[in-house]
Amino acid sequence: MPSTIDIRRRIRSVKNTQQITKAMKMVAAAKLRRAQERMFAARPYAGGLRQVLASVATRVDISAHPLLQRREPERNVVVVVVTADRGLCGAFNANVIRAAQNFIRENAFEGVELLTIGRKASDFFRRRTIPIRRNVFVAQALSLDVAREIAVSLIKDFIDEKIDGVYVVYNEFKSLIAQHVRADRLLPIAREFEADPNRPAIDYLYEPGPEQILSDLLPKHIEFQLYRVLLESAAAEQGARMTAMEAATKNASDMINYLTLTYNRIRQAAITKEIIEIVSGASAAQ
Repeated sequence: MPSTIDIRRRIRSVKNTQQITKAMKMVAAAKLRRAQERMFAARPYAGGLRQVLASVATRVDISAHPLLQRREPERNVVVVVVTADRGLCGAFNANVIRAAQNFIRENAFEGVELLTIGRKASDFFRRRTIPIRRNVFVAQALSLDVAREIAVSLIKDFIDEKIDGVYVVYNEFKSLIAQHVRADRLLPIAREFEADPNRPAIDYLYEPGPEQILSDLLPKHIEFQLYRVLLESAAAEQGARMTAMEAATKNASDMINYLTLTYNRIRQAAITKEIIEIVSGASAAQ
């Protein structure tokens, strides 16, 4: 049975840990609010741009722009894996890494390169056989300029037919306690819907022409979709960290209560033993 000194030290250690987890929860809550504001501000623009491009792309020949052309089969692809730079956020990083591995295994591409965003993805996959094209830390990636640089590089390789597709695996923010892992295709750009042959085709007058509109908007669409993915992942990371630190703080409280109860029981047993010894000694002296 541990001594009262050991239990007091353990209680003091758990209390110190509880203060750290509580502080980390407050920091994550503050960062989450800023991340949510940026993410919610980006969603309407990304959704509107997607609808405009889907409408235009449905009414033009698929060969009007190389970013719309899907190559079958897809031999060489790039998988963008978005994780966090740090841990202490529950299963946030593990879920993304597991989903990326399952996605690669299920599709059985001939050639796969990884573009890892986040230190955790880089640390995991650099010990594996899959080559890493590039690694970017989240602190650097949360910038439209960096997202544009990455997107331009991917677009160039896709147009030059060095790669046949680009996919992104990330955590989509749902709520404070829920993050949904998604594996979306970034290139080639998917046409959201196909024209219904049973309905009369409705076309519009474009100025400039649809080809020029696609040439201008499609690269911007890729850049902003990648930027939106980074914002979604950043908000989901802070939500996961806040939830994990709240659970850790609660567990620390439960452990402190248990250790305090154990300490009181041991102390009471020691006092009872001393009283019995005193009473026995007094009885023997009579």
